[in-house]
Amino acid sequence: MKNTLFKGAGVAIVTPFNDDLSINYDVFEKLINFNIENNTDAIIVCGTTGESATLNDEEHKKAIEFAVKVVNGRIPVIAGTGSNDTNYAIQLSKHAQEVGVDGLLIVTPYYNKATQQGLITHYKAIADSVDIPIIVYSVPSRTGCNVEPETIKELSKHKNIVAIKEASGNISQVAKIAAICGDDIDIYSGNDDQIVPILSLGGVGVISVMSNILPKETHDICQLYFDGKVKESLALANKLNKIANDIFLEVNPIPAKAALELMGYEAMALRLPLTPMSEGKKEILKETMKEIGLI
Repeated sequence: MKNTLFKGAGVAIVTPFNDDLSINYDVFEKLINFNIENNTDAIIVCGTTGESATLNDEEHKKAIEFAVKVVNGRIPVIAGTGSNDTNYAIQLSKHAQEVGVDGLLIVTPYYNKATQQGLITHYKAIADSVDIPIIVYSVPSRTGCNVEPETIKELSKHKNIVAIKEASGNISQVAKIAAICGDDIDIYSGNDDQIVPILSLGGVGVISVMSNILPKETHDICQLYFDGKVKESLALANKLNKIANDIFLEVNPIPAKAALELMGYEAMALRLPLTPMSEGKKEILKETMKEIGLI
């Protein structure tokens, strides 16, 4: 197996914003420490859940630097440095490496998209520019661009491309990636309701939205599975299935921030075009959180 960045549950952490939409670094530090204290296995900063699409260049770089500083080597920090502009992704990736991240999460190009050959060229160009591990992030529901298993097979030949965050929702596709890539690529679930199925296909963990509010439990789903306690892992996953789905009642990270607010965290404003969770769906989320004793 290649350089596995982490095993278990890595949190795709939210970026807390004040009412004036500046980043609240005090709350950001609290969220990072809350996750580490509750056994999160890695911090993934400036991903989709971190609203990276609305961070300007300075904010993006500063948020990555801040996460590295706060974590201080306790667990891996993985920075989202993807872009639909390959050159900009290279710039961000180089900066992230310079400030000490352990790895990169790089989403497929979006809007302009790419052919499968374009994806191969895009990822290899980024991988050639750095000397740290890269996780390919495939989320076609957001980007309109799927990474085919054969493409992952080709990318796995690069020494720096070590894993894929698979958020297609297509278990058959994940099974094919596992079958044709074997130990040449690590697979992380990109969906909280598919952790156990992907672990059963040889996956090494999850990059999780749910970990923002249930870091210990999400870690435990994975750890129980790794410890051979498959029934217990599945039972916990089934217990949390409703919250895993309710945290996507609206576009991510709208419900995640609403849930954190219900837990008492401040600075959960959203940047447009994201808007606050509707009251009806927020009430559903609140009731589910009560049912599992989260609030």
